[in-house]
Amino acid sequence: MKLLRVSMLGLTVAVLGAGLNAQTPGSTPARAELSNQKKEKAPDTSVRSVEGVVRDANNNPIAGAVVKLKDKKSLQVRSFITSADGSYHFHGLSRSVDYELKADHNNQSSAVRTLSVFDSRTKAVVNLKIEPKETSSKESPKS
Repeated sequence: MKLLRVSMLGLTVAVLGAGLNAQTPGSTPARAELSNQKKEKAPDTSVRSVEGVVRDANNNPIAGAVVKLKDKKSLQVRSFITSADGSYHFHGLSRSVDYELKADHNNQSSAVRTLSVFDSRTKAVVNLKIEPKETSSKESPKS
């Protein structure tokens, strides 16, 4: 028996038979198999992603918060509105650029967090917490 495999356009065709000649009496009939299995691609290490959850001071997730991602090289800003569970994500980020992340909701903001070029993770997790703005209690000077 001979097995012949031919790959065309991502499909593998296997022909199994007693040779390439016509079938002879008593031999096993030839058969063909098609396989549409894709080969596993190696992960792309030239890009990375960042994801996380935006939470309030009581650690509850915040839906509808605006997360801004700032490219520190080009100064381009991308934004994402958090889902019902407070989650956000950005994909296709360059590994050779620093990014700043900040969340805003109802006139309150999180601290700015940095995703550095020195962070080797391909899927970074950066959670953001929105704290109430502190009001300053300065007394007016006495005259």
